[in-house]
Amino acid sequence: MNSPAQAALAARVPPAPAEIPWIHEPQELDRWLEPAHGRLLALDTEFERVNTFYPIPGLVQLGIGEAFCLVDPSVAEQSPRFRELLADPATPKLLYAMSEDLELFRQWLKLEPAGVIDLQIGAAMAGAGFSLGYAKLVETLFGETLDKSATRSDWLARPLSEAQQRYAIDDIRFLEPMHQWVMGLLEKRGLAEALDEESMRFANELASQEDPDNHYLKLRGGWTLSPQQQGVLKELVKWRELECQKRDRPRNRVLADALLIAIAERLPRSVRELSNIQGVPGGAVRRYGETLVELVSRGSTADNSGLERIAPPLSRDQQGFYKQLKRLFKKASEDADIPMELLAPRKRLEKVVQDPDLARHDFFQGWRARILAPVRTEIEELLTS
Repeated sequence: MNSPAQAALAARVPPAPAEIPWIHEPQELDRWLEPAHGRLLALDTEFERVNTFYPIPGLVQLGIGEAFCLVDPSVAEQSPRFRELLADPATPKLLYAMSEDLELFRQWLKLEPAGVIDLQIGAAMAGAGFSLGYAKLVETLFGETLDKSATRSDWLARPLSEAQQRYAIDDIRFLEPMHQWVMGLLEKRGLAEALDEESMRFANELASQEDPDNHYLKLRGGWTLSPQQQGVLKELVKWRELECQKRDRPRNRVLADALLIAIAERLPRSVRELSNIQGVPGGAVRRYGETLVELVSRGSTADNSGLERIAPPLSRDQQGFYKQLKRLFKKASEDADIPMELLAPRKRLEKVVQDPDLARHDFFQGWRARILAPVRTEIEELLTS
């Protein structure tokens, strides 16, 4: 990694504003965002999510060049220009560890942000390490120590304290110079386009994981169930996702994963049989009993022959094969100074072991193809041996 002094020379950090700028009207925000099209837009959000399924927006932070502003969610959601720019792929949005921000925008504004750039991914590609915290990277690159006292404060209360407002501005103040540093290193590595590509792939993957029809695949403990039972689990999990959305309650406040798996395993044919399953709360039986029994009946009688199965853990033989495959990927990872967790996450590598047809995987597409080119022949020989 470049030293902080080298980074500071390459990217000037805008000074913290003497007074915190707020925008209080949608029309004012529209005007403030008017010159943003096609420019780098620093973006962050603060929210609360303790007793709800959906995150509750608390604050939006925006930056264009050396201009920054804080915006209440009620103002941002009424700004046509804000929505337009979020969905505009020609306006790059700079975020850091963006998964929760993207989820918030999908659920709050019902839109899929385009042109997003996750600088945590960029920092990993630039050699800074995997999943590096924002404050740590800021300190390493620019020599500034951020005040983290407001990290877990109440972002819904008003007025926000001075410390909260300073914290919120600092969350976006370093994004553009950080982007300059990242891109400078990626250009030297021949990976200038890789950050956009990987950010887009990651955003699309996050969006697909929120599909209620596919959420059952996340319940890894259900891999031992038969196809019929997994078909039931799929119905139960989809129902829970929709129920949580309707009631705006966390998943475990409706029915925990382990209980859904237990119901799918036992296949209760009546409310009485359901109530006999250990751990199922009486309140849940009274409220959802008839619905759950109906879902069990529907899922168990459906044609589940084409159902995607929950991935099982690797067998002993597969674990040995996985270690051989991982060694090749790790060599490419180390030679390119790209974290293994980014180049080949464990779950994706396990899928290659379980289905060695490379045409079904995207390891040799996009930026990964270049990184893996030196070991591609060895990987293909291993998979076909």
